[in-house]
Amino acid sequence: MSSSAWTGMLPVDDTELFVRDTGGTGRPVVYLNGAYADQKHWKRVIAELGDDYRHITYDERARGRSRRSADYSFEACLRDLDAVLTARGVEQPLLVGWSYGGVLAWHWADRHPDRVAGVVTVDAFPVGLTGEAGRERIRKLFRGYRLVLPIAARLGLGARMSADEHADVNIELNEISAASVPVLSRVTRPVRFVLATGDSLGSEAGEMEDGRKVLDEVLAANPNVVLSAKVASNHSKILRNDSPAVAQAVRELTVHQGHTAG
Repeated sequence: MSSSAWTGMLPVDDTELFVRDTGGTGRPVVYLNGAYADQKHWKRVIAELGDDYRHITYDERARGRSRRSADYSFEACLRDLDAVLTARGVEQPLLVGWSYGGVLAWHWADRHPDRVAGVVTVDAFPVGLTGEAGRERIRKLFRGYRLVLPIAARLGLGARMSADEHADVNIELNEISAASVPVLSRVTRPVRFVLATGDSLGSEAGEMEDGRKVLDEVLAANPNVVLSAKVASNHSKILRNDSPAVAQAVRELTVHQGHTAG
């Protein structure tokens, strides 16, 4: 089914989301951003995949060109994805999520297994900082960055939120991610992982690599979950430096869907 290209503001709850849809007849791919990132980080992946796909990107609340909101919760992000899919008339999308967006994709697919073709997860894994010590570490991190967060927002790497609001988003993400092994263990749709290497901003030496190892039990237990690639880039640079690996994972799912349909 063909769809016309569209760019505009989509009203959702108390806010508006900035959405881009390239239209066309290709398999719809919906891109889910990192926790504080805007949609421009997907441009290299989109260029790699080209016109064979219909690309839909959007900025989450208070990110990029989207408006602020009173609700920045994970549940609000799930509602936003619902709203984008409904507004653009998208059925059976491939969800491609980086970091926060990857966790969002797992949970949306878990709730709606018959409505998603598959998931590509870019360097998200079911582990997180939890408990009082974890929450305090996260709050301390973002309070330390409070003066640079407005600059980060203009660069598409931060939200138009306070330091404490940034921290609240991250705390909730860590708690949800740490409890997500059962979600990935029972997923019935194909999931492909593209993992980075090394650490990221705010992580301690070796911490990210240890976290990625948590996926081993899921990969061993659920044949629907596959490691597509492990690349040299770190968490922050993976979309910039290893977009071909992400695009290849999308193609793998497209082929898988073709075989399943046949």
